[in-house]
Amino acid sequence: MPSAYIIAQVDVTDPAQYEEYKKLSSAAFEAHHVDVLARGGRSETLEGNPGGRRMVVLKFENYDKAKAYYDSPEYLKARNARKGAAVMNMVLVEGV
Repeated sequence: MPSAYIIAQVDVTDPAQYEEYKKLSSAAFEAHHVDVLARGGRSETLEGNPGGRRMVVLKFENYDKAKAYYDSPEYLKARNARKGAAVMNMVLVEGV
């Protein structure tokens, strides 16, 4: 099975509240053995409309494990903590 990736573009609207999301999402990463390839850091839009200011790229063993992570109780806690703290665009893509 090919790897899968979650790619997120984030506009943080409440940095203090977003810190709680980061803490909870980090715990979810550990629980689901997520490989964090990029989280924040420098980025620039090379083509098209810029998405969020913060970019995140996560790698999973396969598509089903990525979906299981997203739907997990651990990540649900993080998503609930993020409400009102950020605008998130997130996609799941299967690798080759």
